[in-house]
Parts: sequence; structure tokens; C-alpha cells
Amino acid sequence: MSSSDQPVKPAKTERYRTILLFGAPGAGKGTQGKILGTIPQFYHCACGDVFRNLTIENELGRIFVEYSSRGQLVPDEHTVRLWRRNIDSMCSSGRFHPERDTLVLDGIPRNAHQAEILRDTLDVRAIFYLTCPDMNKLVERLQRRALRENRLDDANLDVIRARLETYERDTKPVLDFYGPNLVHVIDSTKKPVEVLQEILNIIAKVR
Repeated sequence: MSSSDQPVKPAKTERYRTILLFGAPGAGKGTQGKILGTIPQFYHCACGDVFRNLTIENELGRIFVEYSSRGQLVPDEHTVRLWRRNIDSMCSSGRFHPERDTLVLDGIPRNAHQAEILRDTLDVRAIFYLTCPDMNKLVERLQRRALRENRLDDANLDVIRARLETYERDTKPVLDFYGPNLVHVIDSTKKPVEVLQEILNIIAKVR
């Protein structure tokens, strides 16, 4: 068999250089992610926004509404499938350049199983754990956001508390998955600009 007849092996997919914004709903991940996404060579992807942009005519859109209305997480299979499809689209459109950009993720992985699924996809360099010890403050933030952004999943108090309980039970173990060396704890009750400064200082050292 000549060399031209040899089966072509697919090229090895490089992992995306990634930083994770981590914390409970209302901790300020979206605020910081949007700012970082405006900096050259950073691309911000908020998984929740990707889901909210779906319509109910879309299969995944109906699934999102079904679960978010109860304060529950969308099943891992659907979440990762949507995320991969969105990232592939951003690469194809030229909005995300994996060879030069750092991926800023907000809202995924949301549990240890998702982190395991994405182990061969994400090269996680740092995790910014935005903490807010006052649960009532988180609830207030989510309710204000619901009014400002018309986000129905943030409007109902029972749904908010269910989301916070889900975070404590399912999402916090992601920190254990990646280990303490990657985790940088930041007090999210500070002014957003102060939180941003801390994040940028750490990124400068990591990169």
C-alpha cells in the first residue's frame, strides 16, 4: 500500500486554554466575564446566556425552560452538547480563535461529571471562585437582575433558593475536581472594579 493509500488519521484536537469563573448564582460571574470578554485575546462564553438565547421551538430551548423554571440544572448531556455546538460555531465564525484566545467560561462545568466529560477539551489554567457568604445578599442580587434583565428563572424566591441549594450540592464539588492549586478565592462583595483588579492581577501571573 502506497503512502497515499494510507488511511488519514484525524488531527489531534488541542485543548482550549481556559479560565473558569466560579461561584453561586448572583456572585457576579457574568459581570466579570463580560468585562474580560472585551479584552483582546479573551473570549467569554456564558452557558446560561447560550441557553436563554434558545427559543421554545428548539428542542434544547424547551428542555432549558423545563428545568430552569424549577431551579434545576439542565442534564449534563444536553448542556455539554449545546456548549460544544456553540463553541464550534464561534470558531467557524472567527469570533473565537483557540490558538491565541483564552476561553473565559461562566456556568460550565456545573458539576464534577461535566468537568470529567470536558477533561480532554479544557486546559484549565485558573479558577476564580467568587464568594459571597451572605445568602440573603445573593437572593437580593438575583431578584434585582430578574427585574433588570427580565429573567424569569431569577424572579421566583422558591426557584432562587432551589438554585442555591443545587449549587451547594452539585456545583461546589467542581472545585475538588480541579484541586486547590488552581483555585483563587475572591470576595465578590467588593466593588466590581476591585474584583476585576484581583482577577487581572492573577491572570497576568498565570499567562
